[in-house]
Amino acid sequence: MEKFITKNEAETAALARKFAKTVAPGDIIAFKGGLGAGKTTFTRYMCEALDTKDDVSSPTFALVHCYRAKMPVCHFDMYRINTFDDLYSTGFFDYLDSGAVLVIEWSENIIEFIGDEKIITIDIKRLGDTEREITIERGEA
Repeated sequence: MEKFITKNEAETAALARKFAKTVAPGDIIAFKGGLGAGKTTFTRYMCEALDTKDDVSSPTFALVHCYRAKMPVCHFDMYRINTFDDLYSTGFFDYLDSGAVLVIEWSENIIEFIGDEKIITIDIKRLGDTEREITIERGEA
């Protein structure tokens, strides 16, 4: 487990770009953090480092956005997903074998349904208007 304190968006961006160098096709990145914590911001800078030309935005209403990059990235918002049936109806399981990096906001709502997949958990806590505590943990679900 690694813990970082970022003082502003520029430091968060630098951390996300550095993190992007460590991801591999098929990785599942499970974000935790409240509203406005910076999950989408972190994802945007990570995707930027993977050379995406697509606009990265929160998939709140679409549930998933896929971005073209060195490694494709599929970005999920599971805020309104609470049951296995809800998750299944999103088509999420079809993405597991796609080779894309899967980025999941509100992962705590679905983590029990993912199984033994390789999970990287990123927990972002707001410490102030721009300051964040970001914990990155690699391991199994």
